[in-house]
Amino acid sequence: MNLKYSVGLDVSSKKINACMSCIDEKQKVIVKSSTVISNNKKGFKILQDWVLKHVKENVPVVVCMEATGIYHENCAYYLFEKGFSVSIILPNKAKKYLEAIGLKSKNDSIDAKGLSQMGAEQCLDTWQPMGTFFYELRLYTRQHQNVTELKTVLKNQFDALSFAMHQVDPVTNQLKETIILFDKQLKELEKVINNHIKSDAKIAERVANILEIKGIGILTLATILAETNGFELFNNYKQLVSYAGYDVVEAQSGTRVGKTKISKKGNSRIRRAMHMPSLVVIKCEVKPFKELFERTYNKHGIKMKSYVAVQKKLLTMIYYMWKKKERFEPNYIKSIQEKEQKSFSLFAFEKGIKNSPNKIEAAQGKHPANDHSKFPLC
Repeated sequence: MNLKYSVGLDVSSKKINACMSCIDEKQKVIVKSSTVISNNKKGFKILQDWVLKHVKENVPVVVCMEATGIYHENCAYYLFEKGFSVSIILPNKAKKYLEAIGLKSKNDSIDAKGLSQMGAEQCLDTWQPMGTFFYELRLYTRQHQNVTELKTVLKNQFDALSFAMHQVDPVTNQLKETIILFDKQLKELEKVINNHIKSDAKIAERVANILEIKGIGILTLATILAETNGFELFNNYKQLVSYAGYDVVEAQSGTRVGKTKISKKGNSRIRRAMHMPSLVVIKCEVKPFKELFERTYNKHGIKMKSYVAVQKKLLTMIYYMWKKKERFEPNYIKSIQEKEQKSFSLFAFEKGIKNSPNKIEAAQGKHPANDHSKFPLC
C-alpha cells in the first residue's frame, strides 16, 4: 500500500521536467512516471491531468520543486490554487540531498527524480504564496538594490579612470550620464516605496511605530517586510533569526571544539539591510543596543561580532513591534523580559519548582537568565 505520492519538478525558463514517485509501507520509493511539459498555463494543465491520471489511491500528493529565480512562481501558484501541497526547496538544500543519496550525474531528469524522492521521504514545509502588497514591495526593494549595485560598479569605473594614463571624454561623459540616470531612478523608486506603504493605513501605522528607532529608515524596513512577507509565516523569533541566517552554528566533534559563528545560510538581503542601521543605533547610543554592543565587545573584543549581535537584536525587536503593533521605547526589551519572568514564576509555582531563575528557565527550555546575550530579544 502506498503512503504518499510525490511529484518532483525541475523548472527552467522554457520547460519543466516532472517525475512522479510513491513511497510504500516499507519506505521504499518507486518511480511511477516521468514527463516534460512547457512552462506555461497550457503545460500546467497537462501537468495537472498527468498527476491525477497516475494517482490510484486516496493518499496525499505533494509537489516538490527548487526555487529558480522567478521561473517556478507561475507553476507553483497554479498548483497551489488547484489544491496541491507545494514545497519549494532552496537549491543548496536540494543539491546536498542529491549528493547524499549518491546521484553523481546531473541533468534535468535526474534532478526531477531526486526532488521526487526527497518529497516522498521527507515531511517538507508547505509553500504559501506572498500577498500582493508585499510581493509588489519586494519587486520595488530588489530593483532598488539592483540599481544601487550597478551604480556602485560604474562609480568605481569612473573613479579608476581618473588614474588612467589617457582619459577619453566620450567614455567619461557616458559614465557620468549613466550615474546621474541611476541616481534619478533610485529617487523615483524611493518615492514609489513610500507611496506603496502609505497606500495601506494599517501597515503605514505599524511602519511609523518602528521608525521611532533611530537608525531604521523606510528603505531598510521595507526590505525586511518585503523579504519576510510581513512576518506572516513566522510563529516565533527563532524562525525569523534562522531565515535571516543569524542562527548560531557550532563545529564540535569529540575533543575538537571549532569556532561558533552565525550560519549565514538565509536571506542575505535582510543581513545586508541590517548592516548600516546597526552602526547608526550605536552611534546614536540607543540604550538597549548600545548596552548589548558594550557587553559583547568587552567579552570578546571583536567589533564586527558585536555589530552582528546588534543586527540580530534589531531584527527581533522589529519583529515583536510589528506583531504587537507597539511603538519603540528604550525600555521595551526590559519590560517584555519582566513580563516573561512573571509568567515563568507563575509556571514554577504551579509546577512546584523553587523560585530560582535558572531552574525556572531550564523548566521552560530557556537559556540561563544570567546569559543576557541569549535572551529572545537580544
